Amino acid sequence: MNRLLDVKDLHVSFKTYGGEVSAVRGVEFHLDKGETLAIVGESGSGKSVTTKAVMRLIPNPPGYIKHGEILFDGKDLAKLSEKEMQKIRGKDISMIFQDPMTSLNPTMTIGKQIMEPLLKHQKLSKTDASKRAIELLKLVGLPSPETRFKQYPHQFSGGQRQRVVVAIALACNPKILIADEPTTALDVTIQAQILELMKDLQNKIDTSIIFITHDLGVVANVADRVAVMYGGQIVESGTVDEIFYDPRHPYTWGLLSSMPTLDTDTGQQLTAIPGTPPDLMNPPKGDAFALRSEYALKIDFEEQPPTYKISDTHFVRSWLLHPDAPKVEPPEAVKLRQRKMPSNYEEPVLIEEVHA
Repeated sequence: MNRLLDVKDLHVSFKTYGGEVSAVRGVEFHLDKGETLAIVGESGSGKSVTTKAVMRLIPNPPGYIKHGEILFDGKDLAKLSEKEMQKIRGKDISMIFQDPMTSLNPTMTIGKQIMEPLLKHQKLSKTDASKRAIELLKLVGLPSPETRFKQYPHQFSGGQRQRVVVAIALACNPKILIADEPTTALDVTIQAQILELMKDLQNKIDTSIIFITHDLGVVANVADRVAVMYGGQIVESGTVDEIFYDPRHPYTWGLLSSMPTLDTDTGQQLTAIPGTPPDLMNPPKGDAFALRSEYALKIDFEEQPPTYKISDTHFVRSWLLHPDAPKVEPPEAVKLRQRKMPSNYEEPVLIEEVHA
């Protein structure tokens, strides 16, 4: 497939009065043309910081890209100046933020806000930009687009405002669309509508999507591949089927076990992952998840695990995949999933040594 984005060994830190926070630690992933990559994990795992680094939206100070490459269209975005990034942001790479109300300017009409990227990046005349803005309002399913064009954000419902934000993000037909938890602030019914809209628009304008979420139910419906983040690192990545039906990292097991299914009894208590995420001002020496994992080995507290290759698309950072590690059974909720879909089991292959 045609690779659009390749992030290599990305480190992002924030300098604070208390010390340096290592928010992203050696993240690597890629995005191919036409695919949707979901990045999942708890709050504080580094999902949003990673994608904001791709957009070069990390406020400096206090944040900065400490190390790594962000390769897009033959350029390393990490090395571009702010002026060069302004030509890419909104045109080639767009972003949808979590809360549509804070993403829109309350003092400007919706039409003017959609026209902005068209005037800046597409160099359209005001007449052509207004026509295109009305077309975009139609495209995202807003009724009476000519009337809506002249209205302000407060005259729209939450779901309608998010549709407007989607229209702005898609105005210049970007190659990559980053959606940072775009449905979290919406109710369940509107969430489903926005997700359906994004899938439909992706096919129409042939864009690739990075979808950030903590909701695994959303992932199953929208993603082709999934990257599971914890403690500023990607601990497991694979196709949707590999992550849902053949997970290998204890953190992924925990996330899946805490997600209700149609088989979950009404009075059944859901599993919760004990403890809290690590303090990234003092990153753990070994596996960041060790303190919260019932499967942790002695080496997990001493050295970061290497990366093991399960298949051409499935990679896991866990000492449990070492040939000398004891064999452990995943939680019952995960085993139930594995029984629903046969897995082509392959012996893991060590591909990368990782040291603290």
